[in-house]
Amino acid sequence: MKIDAIILFHSSNHAMWTKDILTENGIDNTLIPVPRDLSSDCGYCVKISYDDKKRVEALLSENDIEFDKLVKI
Repeated sequence: MKIDAIILFHSSNHAMWTKDILTENGIDNTLIPVPRDLSSDCGYCVKISYDDKKRVEALLSENDIEFDKLVKI
């Protein structure tokens, strides 16, 4: 069974930047609206496979992209 996760950001720009970086590094991802049950902030988040969590966190750190949280869904 595939488990997904979403990455929540303080800025939609960070979500779009993350999507580009993950795509460039061969990590499947999807830019989606933030689910209302996770945050009342409007904007976007990035959906990934939970199996890619460690690699994604490393790429975000390497590129100085701040995120609010990574949530398993």
